[in-house]
Amino acid sequence: RFAVGVGYWKDPYIQYFVRQAKERKAPEISRGYYARVQGVSYLIKAFLKKTDCNCQIVNLGAGMDTLFWRLKDENLLPKKYFEVDFPMIVARKIHHIKSKPPLSKPIMESHSGDSLLIDSHSLDSSRYSIVGADLRFPSDLEEKLKKHNLDTHLPTLLVAECVLVYMTPQQSADLLKWAASTFPVVMFINYEQVNMTDRFGQIMIENLQRRQCNLAGVEVCKSLDSQRERLLLNGWETARAIDMMKVYSFLPQADVKRIEGLEFLDEKELFEQLMQHYCICWASKDSSDL
Repeated sequence: RFAVGVGYWKDPYIQYFVRQAKERKAPEISRGYYARVQGVSYLIKAFLKKTDCNCQIVNLGAGMDTLFWRLKDENLLPKKYFEVDFPMIVARKIHHIKSKPPLSKPIMESHSGDSLLIDSHSLDSSRYSIVGADLRFPSDLEEKLKKHNLDTHLPTLLVAECVLVYMTPQQSADLLKWAASTFPVVMFINYEQVNMTDRFGQIMIENLQRRQCNLAGVEVCKSLDSQRERLLLNGWETARAIDMMKVYSFLPQADVKRIEGLEFLDEKELFEQLMQHYCICWASKDSSDL
């Protein structure tokens, strides 16, 4: 929300979910968010264009993400967009949507057919669903998604941003295996930590532990290779991983120049170190050569 307020990228919807930050955030953090948002949405849009939007997106651990509304504004909605998170988070999000017309209106506009289902822990319209579920139990997750009309034959994109790292390696492996075996044409995008065994990575872990935040799956975040391997060992045909410094160098440089002018960044090295400790990985399994 802070980065959007400063002008790093446009997101007219985040203000309805998150209060304005009281203090300034470090510019390297905002640049990191910028690279994450641009990098992940680049892959999502590539998938939507490849499938002519005849696909579905499942956003895992979506929190207060606003992608559904932003895609609708760009006329890029998939056939159905699902979000999954803990019931408590889902209840909060649904409360925001119900009480704020700029959020509820686009859902109504894209809805066709029978009545819209909305209760405290789930929302189901013809194009957008929010499901309260625990990702550590894939069979329960699948059952809930199918109740909201998940179509396993449709090309499917799953997105997880800083989600798998909170599960044990076995739990995230089970989730990845489930996804690879459930859909014949499927892509997975994962954004999370990498290179966590060096000194900088250790400090990151200690800082999080001090805030009672335990990264149960951090051992898979050893390297880009370990990130790729996890995907290949769990049923995915292709897997790639690049660190965020590389992503940053691939982004349209005119826009990068623009955002670099927004705030003065003193510690170039700190920024680079931070970016080398996050990555985007993507994997696919494709029965029809999409």
